[in-house]
Amino acid sequence: MMMIPNPFDLRGKIAAVTGASRGIGQAIAQQLAAQGAHVIVSSRKPDDCQKVVDAIQTAGGSAEAIGCHIGEMDQIGAFFQTVAERHGRLDILVNNAAANPYFGPIVDTDLDAFQKTVDVNIRGYFFMSTHGVRLMAQSGGGAIVNVASVNGVIPGPLQGIYSITKAAVIAMTQAFAKECAPLGVRVNALLPGATDTQFAAALIKNPAILKQALSHIPANRVAQPEEMAGAVLYLVSPAASYTTGACLPVDGGYLLG
Repeated sequence: MMMIPNPFDLRGKIAAVTGASRGIGQAIAQQLAAQGAHVIVSSRKPDDCQKVVDAIQTAGGSAEAIGCHIGEMDQIGAFFQTVAERHGRLDILVNNAAANPYFGPIVDTDLDAFQKTVDVNIRGYFFMSTHGVRLMAQSGGGAIVNVASVNGVIPGPLQGIYSITKAAVIAMTQAFAKECAPLGVRVNALLPGATDTQFAAALIKNPAILKQALSHIPANRVAQPEEMAGAVLYLVSPAASYTTGACLPVDGGYLLG
């Protein structure tokens, strides 16, 4: 059996991370760059992406910013056209951008909040993945990681439509994994638990909600974004060459019940 000297070495790889201007996405982009990948930092705010690129380059890494709002179909097409023109390939795609515009009783979800959440979290992930698989297959394969959520397994309180979309991401991951393995494309999912990000501020910054949440987390704390990046590094690296269709919880034990 041939041993891989450094199974986490990503030198020579082209990686794209959506929602990478802050939080979990930023931590993932910085981790992949630290392992040698050229990272395309993407979100709907190109100026914020450029700040992440500058930080990566200052640390000695390689990165560029390409704006993309994955809730807009024309922007998804334009994103992949730019990647193909600049690099001719894509080896790693991390679907991390997400929408969660509504926090409240599920029966009070209005159509606008419903549509925005579905357009980004389901339609956006789906078509980012279809474009990604096609481009990866042209150069022999690649790896996709969908950032889902523990809420896709156990719906979060007052997070009904968001939880529904994250359950769909889990099913989507498994469907793509099954069909795309013959193309050399592995597809896995990360299931973060409570993480200290601006995205989760409605939960983390509310003492009463935080206390309730911590009572269900054996580790008795929330995660930092950097604690998600290591799991993604594993899933996109040669270390996970036989791993596809996995949905990996990084949740401090929350899903243990």
